[in-house]
Amino acid sequence: MKFLKKQDPELYAAMHSELKRQSENLEMIASENFVSRAVLEAAGSVLTNKYAEGYPYRWSKKTDKINYKLYGRYYGGCEFIDEAEKLAIERAKEIFGAEHANVQPHSGSQANMAAYFAIINPGDTILSLELSHGGHLTHGHPLSFSGSLFNIVPYGVNKETEQFDYDEIRKIALEVKPQMILTGASAYPRKIDFAKFREIADEVNAKFVVDMAHIAGLIAAGLHQSPIAYADIITTTTHKTLRGPRGGMILCKEEYAKAVDRWVFPGTQGGPLMHIIAAKAAAFKEALTPEFKEYQKQIIINATSLAQTLSEKDFNLVSGGTDTHLMLINLGTEEEGGPSGKKMEGCLDKAGITANKNTVPFDTRKPFVASGIRLGTPAVTTRGMKEEQMKQIAEFISQVHINYQDEEKLFAIKKEVREFCSQFPLYADLLNENK
Repeated sequence: MKFLKKQDPELYAAMHSELKRQSENLEMIASENFVSRAVLEAAGSVLTNKYAEGYPYRWSKKTDKINYKLYGRYYGGCEFIDEAEKLAIERAKEIFGAEHANVQPHSGSQANMAAYFAIINPGDTILSLELSHGGHLTHGHPLSFSGSLFNIVPYGVNKETEQFDYDEIRKIALEVKPQMILTGASAYPRKIDFAKFREIADEVNAKFVVDMAHIAGLIAAGLHQSPIAYADIITTTTHKTLRGPRGGMILCKEEYAKAVDRWVFPGTQGGPLMHIIAAKAAAFKEALTPEFKEYQKQIIINATSLAQTLSEKDFNLVSGGTDTHLMLINLGTEEEGGPSGKKMEGCLDKAGITANKNTVPFDTRKPFVASGIRLGTPAVTTRGMKEEQMKQIAEFISQVHINYQDEEKLFAIKKEVREFCSQFPLYADLLNENK
């Protein structure tokens, strides 16, 4: 970053500090990860200079199918941009076995918006997972476009098991007859049975959409049931377990491809971010390797180890554990004493552990305070940490919980965490270049 350092030292200082923070802290936020140097280079490339409204293809009027030989951009000079986007599209289709892929959404939220509009109308009913039970803002929260434009009927988890009760979800669907059923989660630690959701959707004649943002990497590696055979449309982010740049993507059956494309552009977006699409292509190539599958296996092994060790230290895990990359700690109610999710997040941060507060099912606290902490293993697995390191991380978290009112102790833990992280260097060459 020598040019930035010279031209804008204030911005450079902030970015260098963030590089150090990522290197020296334990990144336990389940939705975050560290991209490869190849993905970083693509994201910081000259492709950021190019407008490329449209697609690297056009829909043939004769066949109503995609034709890569027909020019589909609204601006000239896109011949090399087209090559990059085609790579992203074809690799995405290969990874997931999809009939169609749109790699242009700027985020998972925008992917969701385009997906909903492609198959239902404003005012229609969506059956989706309640936010406090592990859903996402775009699954129907009133402050989101989803809750503003659609009639949202939520389903939750069973109070005893804290897992999906498919019979109860079916019962709700039969009562409200939604036009669309949506599943996927940002804080649900168990596997999702997409086949059962498809059965319910068919029974009520509803479209079925899957938001696989959190588990896309696990699905790519064959470690979680794929929604491809069951969902009408699938949305995802390209970061998280997929370990690409921050962005979104839509996969769908061919019959919905034209509607999806139209609702991405010009329906909800203008010019695509071509440097990010190139970074997606680079990440997708990585996702097609045997090494990526082994990495995904280790994510789950690490999550299982971390969850088991936390349970042994008497932490209450939502649903009793995890099948995936994430877990939720229920810290208890306000009446039971102890820290809230918000307090625990702040204490962990002081100790060099980055996590996020999160509501737990049937939470009695407000969402901004919350009673839970969400933890994930993708980022620490990227650094090369394995089961033994998960046991140590659980011990750090336990010590923070025990000493949450002792700031001096928290800073002492931070020194231990920094030394621990130094054994698993992150972007070491970048740090050395920018000393």
